[in-house]
Amino acid sequence: MLKEKILEIGQKIAQSGMVAGTWGNISAWDSDRNGYWITPSGMDYFSLKEEDLVLLSMDNTVLEGKRKPSSELLLHGEIYKQRPDVQGIVHTHSPFATAHAVSRLPLPGIVEDLVMIAGGQVAVARYELPGTLELALSAVQALEDKNAVFLANHGLVGVGFSLAEAFKVCQVVEKSAQIHIMSRLLGEPAALSPEDIQIMRRAYQESYGQRA
Repeated sequence: MLKEKILEIGQKIAQSGMVAGTWGNISAWDSDRNGYWITPSGMDYFSLKEEDLVLLSMDNTVLEGKRKPSSELLLHGEIYKQRPDVQGIVHTHSPFATAHAVSRLPLPGIVEDLVMIAGGQVAVARYELPGTLELALSAVQALEDKNAVFLANHGLVGVGFSLAEAFKVCQVVEKSAQIHIMSRLLGEPAALSPEDIQIMRRAYQESYGQRA
């Protein structure tokens, strides 16, 4: 089921323009195997099969799979180490989110669904070369307890209590990033107060949706 969901979301991020070509990567935590499934390096999302996915341990040892795992395996592994609440990770290069990453401009908490699902402002992690431990550590530090972070000059990382939730985070951040850019053309965007953000975030975590 987890592997099926990875393939499904891979096609969705490609179809929606959140990635181009073979870029971006996806992973899901497998509690039964005490490791995480990740997409392989440089393979087209529409040609991926379940046997192409790679199962990695917490120390990034290959437990199952014959393919070379994503070059961003350290990023995924470090998030799972530091955030035991995270069960899914989606990394995209969607245009409006990446515009913030390139400008190194955080996305303030200006939209209600953004603060609910992401937890507030989306920060920008300091620039580090792709695929490095330095990038992974920078991302985790900037992510803190939130569900989204921009990688400077790179893209967006969304995390969640499920893989579906991580994908939804990426969708909401991309939409909110577009709104932020447009609102700056009209004037100064008004951010929600820290108090209201906290109330909405708690309500989302505790009572929103169907989680049974």
